[in-house]
Amino acid sequence: MSFKEEMASDSLNVTLTLRLLMHGKEVGSIIGKKGETVKKMREESGARINISEGSSPERIVTITGPTEGIFRAFSMIAQKFEEDIAAAMTNSNVTSKPPVTLRLVFPGSQCGSLIGKGGSKIKEIRETTGAQVQVAGDMLPDSTERAVTISGTPQAITQCVRHICSVMLESPPKGATIPYHPKILATGAHAVLAPQHPAQAFAIPGQYAFAHQNLTKLHQLAMQHIPLPSLGQSNPTFPGLDASAPSATQDLAIPNDFIGCIIGRQGSKINEIRQVSGAHIKIASATDGSTMRQVTITGSPGSISVAQYLINARSIQ
Repeated sequence: MSFKEEMASDSLNVTLTLRLLMHGKEVGSIIGKKGETVKKMREESGARINISEGSSPERIVTITGPTEGIFRAFSMIAQKFEEDIAAAMTNSNVTSKPPVTLRLVFPGSQCGSLIGKGGSKIKEIRETTGAQVQVAGDMLPDSTERAVTISGTPQAITQCVRHICSVMLESPPKGATIPYHPKILATGAHAVLAPQHPAQAFAIPGQYAFAHQNLTKLHQLAMQHIPLPSLGQSNPTFPGLDASAPSATQDLAIPNDFIGCIIGRQGSKINEIRQVSGAHIKIASATDGSTMRQVTITGSPGSISVAQYLINARSIQ
């Protein structure tokens, strides 16, 4: 039976749209040289794959089509990312292979159905597919959507997407959905806060970039509220990070709504970020009529990178 015949015979063969949140390197991998990879994915899956424009660190990838076309597109994307992971491992000393991770942007009104009563549905999906599925507790900024993170083998991810599509069909969204749009990251000395993907290499141009495994470790610690290691001149947890490097300054423009999350109760969170990063962090007073607050980070390039990442991680919890 041909692929088109399989699609026509599928009882779930209705048109759906799923949205993915990806960082720049992932988007580049999907697009491929001169757009050849995404063209092939579109042709072979039968799904429409559109990538948002803009200069933000993250982009929205929209996949629309018959359900079987969507499954095929997800399978191809997950397979491509697995190939990227394998290629990256050949040039590193990492021995354990990390899973493929995709992040869906999902209507908040449907998340309850995805989780199920007492977590029964999400537990069933995890056990049936072998994939890890996490639903963010909070809405993405300025939207009614949440991030749903799926990790596992390409096969497990594709099976997981089948279950998610079934939930979408059985429990349509309630009311209007306000879609999430990644915030633009300004260039130059001033940067606007933008959420980061937990597995990407975080870099400040001309300063310091973390290896994937180190940033993932930092992200997990920050998200789980586990006491974080402090950065010394020779830190075994984050090798190569030298806190004695020449001092620099980085300014961030942070939305007022995020400041409380960053400071924490009686300053507990900002003090932890200072201790972990080794950077000096100053938060300017609120200015009348302004929706933003200036945060000035001073320290070594590595310390600034850690502080900036942890500020982002705290603000999207």
